Amino acid sequence: MLRRVRELNDAPVHPRRAWVLYWMTSFRRARSNFALDRALWHAKTLGRPLVVLEALRVASPHASDRLHTFVLQGMADNAAAFADSPVHHYPYVEREAGEGAGLVEALARDACVVVGDDWPGFFIPRLHRAMAPRLPVRFEVVDSNGLFPMHDTPRVFSTAHSFRVHLQKTLPAHLATQPLEAPLRGLSLPTLEKLPRRLTGRWPRAGDEALRAAPSFLATLPIDHSVPPVALRGGSSAARDRARHFVTHALSAYHERRDEPEVDGTSRLSPALHFGHLSTHELFQLVLPAGWAPDRLGRSIGGARQGWWQVPAPTEAFLDQLVTWRELSFNMASHRPDDFTSFDALPPWALATMKAHQHDARPHLYTREEFERGLTHDPLWNAAMGQLRSEGWFHNHLRMLWGKKIYEWSPSGREALRTMDFLMSRYALDGRDPVSWSGALWVLARYDRAWGPGRPIFGTLRFMSSANLARKVRVKDYLQRFGTPG
Repeated sequence: MLRRVRELNDAPVHPRRAWVLYWMTSFRRARSNFALDRALWHAKTLGRPLVVLEALRVASPHASDRLHTFVLQGMADNAAAFADSPVHHYPYVEREAGEGAGLVEALARDACVVVGDDWPGFFIPRLHRAMAPRLPVRFEVVDSNGLFPMHDTPRVFSTAHSFRVHLQKTLPAHLATQPLEAPLRGLSLPTLEKLPRRLTGRWPRAGDEALRAAPSFLATLPIDHSVPPVALRGGSSAARDRARHFVTHALSAYHERRDEPEVDGTSRLSPALHFGHLSTHELFQLVLPAGWAPDRLGRSIGGARQGWWQVPAPTEAFLDQLVTWRELSFNMASHRPDDFTSFDALPPWALATMKAHQHDARPHLYTREEFERGLTHDPLWNAAMGQLRSEGWFHNHLRMLWGKKIYEWSPSGREALRTMDFLMSRYALDGRDPVSWSGALWVLARYDRAWGPGRPIFGTLRFMSSANLARKVRVKDYLQRFGTPG
């Protein structure tokens, strides 16, 4: 696990202080979590209680009823999981912007050590960098994002193929180290009955109404109430149920049905992975056939997509998404946390071809409001936007088309990326994830190659059209279900 641990300041561990603090921000689960394992190791070694702070801000960009509900459902699951253990779970929900300022520092003053989640997206890296020098105790962050420790990669990989080559040579050594599946089972630690009043009086623990995500509670918060909750439920319990459903009912045909938007052929687990309600390790173990072990892995096969995992074809296809493409996104995000979402970080050839075609005539240009409401001339694009608005998620094949058309119907690539960012962040449960950003930037040629001959607007960017997609997959029922504009 030590390869996953980074110290962010030079302060020492203080073994005689009152508790160990785990500041849970990104891996919001009570199992299969390297960060929780590290915090428990400190607590056992020092003979101190463990406090798990799980907080939710109202000032986060695009905070809404939708996002708050999903996160609060996960917090409720964690509260239940920790209630039967000696770990003290401290759920905190801001009622006003800035109300939670100072809470981490106040808890850290009585902490032996602070453990955090090493997640490379959104505002988390900046928050950690700002917090580290203010904490009077060692601050460690732990990577529990994927099968491969993201800081072990030697460079940014520019293609999925080059990353597969690296994984096939190096990943087997990491598969022997797994997070604890049930770290709370039989756990023996000193118990903290309650936190001091000076803390809970100023920063009260979230009550039952908050953890139920009751509409009456959400209505009191200064968040966006125009983006409602969705049917997809947050939390580890719902995520594990969905994962088991996928493995039982969809995995065996995944390679054949994953591109079909009208069937339940994909995992739909990206929101759960994004908020840390489910771990990659747990999902990895669920999809593997009985009896599979790392020693079945073949030698490197030069980055080929099929054959290395030594599992059936549909499982191979799913693992390529879960491991190669997902962890490729975290590779760049971890190496370039300050600019991996930037338009200027795209490949030079892509920037050049977009610049060369920036002034091409564009028969259709839409405002952000028209995009948001699904008021384009293209019924299939409108349906994709309708699914995103109504479900907080949309099918990956449609997601690619969605982005390509936003580029085609925007004044520039830079403006298209701003529009994709706004729509993903506002409506998608997984919109701020490195994987979602990689998808948006793939539209503009990250991880892709030049395609010729060049064409207007796109230059040598890969082209997609609704007509071509509709010839490849069935969309009639999809259009009927999601095609009504907002």
